[in-house]
Amino acid sequence: MRLPQTPEEIPAQFAAAWMARDAEALAALFVEDADFVNVVGLWWHNRADIQRAHAYGLRVIFDQSSLRAGGIRVRSLGESYAIVHCRWHLTGQRDPAGELLGERTAVMVFVAEHRPLGWQVVTAQNTDVIPGSETLGIGSDGVETLNYQKR
Repeated sequence: MRLPQTPEEIPAQFAAAWMARDAEALAALFVEDADFVNVVGLWWHNRADIQRAHAYGLRVIFDQSSLRAGGIRVRSLGESYAIVHCRWHLTGQRDPAGELLGERTAVMVFVAEHRPLGWQVVTAQNTDVIPGSETLGIGSDGVETLNYQKR
């Protein structure tokens, strides 16, 4: 696999690996000791764990999914580092019973480093966008979305 030659290419290569259900190609975008935090705070600390987690997800949860990048914004941190924000749109996720769920939107943040063969991700975090919500809260009924402006 060819590594991204610019930070802007990272989301497209991530999405291409996702759509191919290729966890190995997806994980190859990351440095060996990379970190990845998913939408519920699961935190993987190396490429092998990132690959294993995505292989499971792409096989069980997202086997019918479609992932496409929306807006991408890159902030350079000198010549060797960059922060890449990308808005994702995901359809085709399955619930535990196998039923298809609705579309999700998320924002992923990649911190990337320029290496001899191209750009690789040092750390990434994925955050779901929950329309109409400002934050989450944990109450007696579990996790709920909260919006303080609707009071």
